[in-house]
Amino acid sequence: MSSVILSGFADESAFSKRANEQFAALAAIGLQHYSIRFVDVGNGIKNVMMLEPSEIETLQELHKEYGMSVSSIGSPIGKVKLLDVEDGTSNKFIPFEKYLAEDVQTACDRAEAFDCKLLRGFSFYHPKGTSPEDHIDQVSDQLGQIAEACDKRGLTFGLEVEANLVGQTGDLLAAIAEKVNNPALVTIFDGANMVMQGLTSDQVYAQYEAMKPSLGWLHIKDYKDPSLNGRVDHVDEESASHFVPADQGDSAHERIFEDLKTFLPTLADRMSRRGVEGIYLDLEPHVRGGGQFGGFSGPDGFGIAARGLCRVLDKVGIDYHLRTFEDLEAAKAQQS
Repeated sequence: MSSVILSGFADESAFSKRANEQFAALAAIGLQHYSIRFVDVGNGIKNVMMLEPSEIETLQELHKEYGMSVSSIGSPIGKVKLLDVEDGTSNKFIPFEKYLAEDVQTACDRAEAFDCKLLRGFSFYHPKGTSPEDHIDQVSDQLGQIAEACDKRGLTFGLEVEANLVGQTGDLLAAIAEKVNNPALVTIFDGANMVMQGLTSDQVYAQYEAMKPSLGWLHIKDYKDPSLNGRVDHVDEESASHFVPADQGDSAHERIFEDLKTFLPTLADRMSRRGVEGIYLDLEPHVRGGGQFGGFSGPDGFGIAARGLCRVLDKVGIDYHLRTFEDLEAAKAQQS
């Protein structure tokens, strides 16, 4: 049977974002892997990029206590302006050489510290009102350099599809990945991030197909807004209130997973060559709301979203693992 590894953005699961609350919620659901983004290790909420060495050490100890491991670094790399122009947005611009030398290396440092192989990132904000297609060459050049930096450290950079960025559709990500042509750069499918731009279920499925040659892993959330009527050129923060579990939205998850089931061996081979243990489905539910730099679900919402995902996987026959009594027994033996 085809198999995937369930993971999730742990910060969505805890009201306070305290690390122990995040891990307790995910462990109770049955997850053993998570993506790290925002966390409070006792000194206030920080993005993973801002953690101090002592905070990293504390998290490493908590991983052992709760039986958790990091699947990916949920970095904000690529969520800055591509060009230093005023376009009415609040996005910041950082000169790329500085960005590559500082922010990208910090993200790589975090991946090594947490013993994971994957970095989540984005495809830069083109000036609002311009066509993303016009910026593919520059974005591909910059992402190619990021991929090279990751590859030198044995890491893989995953490019998430998201509104308002150059890579806002599967077709655009596919064009970028083809131009970069580096196995250290893969793409991350996220159906909700395209539905909220006004794409239909059939169109989202077509975007998934476009991404398959470069696909690395998937983010799982869904979206349903009956008021949408056609393509949305620029998504605003108010749109981030219609997220739903994977079995209730318009992202065509069942149809996508039916295809994914037959594609998993190819995908698993691709990622194993990058040193990755399997194919992650990374829950990022946003069921209590989302925004430009994150979202929130709460422990109950995260559990609801996890069960929704499992229902779809069960229906199409893709296997996954949640903690069992045997896992608990093994953990007890290890601790004694």
